[in-house]
Amino acid sequence: MNVYKDINNLPQFTNAVVTIGSFDGVHLGHKKLVKKIKSIANKIDGEDVVVTFHPHPRSIIFPYDKSLKILTDLDEKLFLLEEAGVSNVVIVPFTIEFSQQSPKEYIEKFIIESFHPAYLIVGYDHKFGLNRKGDYNLLSEYQKKGVFNLIQIDKEEIDDIGISSTKVRNYLSDGDMSNANYFLGYEYSIKGKVVHGEKIGTSLGFPTANIKLSTLLKVVPKIGIYAVKISHDDEEYDGMLYIGNRPSISSNGQTTIEVNIFNFDQTIYGDILVIKFIHFIRDDIKFNDLIDLKRQLKLDKAEAIRLMANSTSKKKDPKTAIVILNYNGIGVLQEYLNTLVLSTDKFKCDIIVIDNASTDESIKYLNEHHPKVRLITLDKNYGYAGGYNKGLSSLNYEYFALVNSDIEATENWLIPLISQMEEDTSIGCIQPKILSITNPQSFEYAGAAGGYIDILGYPFCRGRVFDSIEEDNNQYDDNKEVAWVSGAAFVIRKSLFEEFEGFDADYFAHQEEIDFCLRIRKAGYKCIASGNSSVYHLGGGTLSYESPKKTFLNFRNNLLTVVKTFPVKSILFIIPLRLILDGIAGIKFLLEGKWRNTIAIIKAHLSFYLWIPSILKKRKILNRTIKLTTIGSPRSEGNYKKSILVQYYFKKHKLFSDLDS
Repeated sequence: MNVYKDINNLPQFTNAVVTIGSFDGVHLGHKKLVKKIKSIANKIDGEDVVVTFHPHPRSIIFPYDKSLKILTDLDEKLFLLEEAGVSNVVIVPFTIEFSQQSPKEYIEKFIIESFHPAYLIVGYDHKFGLNRKGDYNLLSEYQKKGVFNLIQIDKEEIDDIGISSTKVRNYLSDGDMSNANYFLGYEYSIKGKVVHGEKIGTSLGFPTANIKLSTLLKVVPKIGIYAVKISHDDEEYDGMLYIGNRPSISSNGQTTIEVNIFNFDQTIYGDILVIKFIHFIRDDIKFNDLIDLKRQLKLDKAEAIRLMANSTSKKKDPKTAIVILNYNGIGVLQEYLNTLVLSTDKFKCDIIVIDNASTDESIKYLNEHHPKVRLITLDKNYGYAGGYNKGLSSLNYEYFALVNSDIEATENWLIPLISQMEEDTSIGCIQPKILSITNPQSFEYAGAAGGYIDILGYPFCRGRVFDSIEEDNNQYDDNKEVAWVSGAAFVIRKSLFEEFEGFDADYFAHQEEIDFCLRIRKAGYKCIASGNSSVYHLGGGTLSYESPKKTFLNFRNNLLTVVKTFPVKSILFIIPLRLILDGIAGIKFLLEGKWRNTIAIIKAHLSFYLWIPSILKKRKILNRTIKLTTIGSPRSEGNYKKSILVQYYFKKHKLFSDLDS
């Protein structure tokens, strides 16, 4: 990694992809951003450049503000950025003079003259220049002039669960090392010099090294006892660390940091130690006498050794996580979650439940009966699309198996799916055969044996055309490239999910997986229906298939997908024709006495027309994403070049195998 500390002596970067920020902690959110700028740089044969400031701007602008606390000093930050794969880091000396630049001076003399960026990536609330008056709108004026391409990271993407230095600081303040380390992506550490103490620990049989921190700006975790790892002279040792004011020994109230290094007897006064926090053991308490304190220290050491043993004995983190989105689904969780747990016996992967602010007893049930299942709780119901986007953003795996809560897993169902994705990196998504729990010999409505889409944008499946569902007679036991995979159960590459910015949260629920598949196929990725794996699906667990709300979402979202992903020439004749055909569907519902569904179709069209400007903007963003991520020509397999309506209602072709080719 190249590090530049003189802003006036920078090289001439080639097609620089630049992002600017403090990058305190270099947490998983920062690493996600680094991956994004590197991906863009690779696509345009350019260079990724991370620009950061030193010292921290707040320490210069507000020199008397003592509340500033940082997760990483400059050396730690550079080490972590290099680990994240950054090619170039520019450290800008932050001064009062630098902060006095007008916004236009900042753009023209700092950003443009120094970096000549091809792309500039900024956060949704990026402010700069004197009194922080510069913003995205000013930067976009330069984009319009063709000076550079501008990409804004959305608020939701920045504020996603855990992707926040502030949240990590809060975890540390609470002593929650599990979450702090998880969202950092590494074990939080402090660094300091060993200084002389009162040697009381030695008299108790637990000699400690007193630590004087290298910087007082570092966040110090909550007062208490911790299991830690200590680095000294390139060797690492286990130990336990105390943070507190020693209430059992002293009354001066001064906070000290002391570490007891296990199996260690060297003299290290004046040496620098790096201490990694692994687990919080207990709060600091006052003991009646030193005998009680010594007894507790023995217990603390035993607990630290146990925690360390569990930590080091863990196998390498699995590549795959089964992720379930839950909303008031305690009934299906009780019925089917254990089948997913059992299915991981021979295939190591984690199971995670993202809870969409359930109001039932789901969370209590999971905590009591499935403590090993990781639980992510959201503050409100973001729907299927938004809920997955928020929950997945904080997870660090190679593959996500997204599974409905009403899925009954079969033994080893994941193994063939992951194996195929490992063998063929052009596979973006893959689904198993989806069979019915209530009628196990038949396919289930939601996905069956893989999805197709007809010339007018109507989706259907192998094994299910409209309401005609086939029995599974092994006719779809092949591995077939399709147009889309079912959201009920499918595996997706995390990197691809990030590159295409996840599901479209405006869909809320229904057909967001179809939209996602059609988007990645335009960049050359395959969607596969595997005949080597199967699961069972209850279906209609959240909304029944005849629910007016489901009708609204299906009709509206399908129209959104057509405008976002179909060729312009096709859209111009599809939309007027769909107005007529969907109207006929509404009349059909009305004749069946389902007038609420008729109203839902009318509302779907009205909502769609109001959203057209927004959809066209998304189409433009999609085309830019495809340009940066393409691996080949758009995929056409799974596109049915005839009308499924004509085949089904006029030609009476009820089975997939009966359809005209």
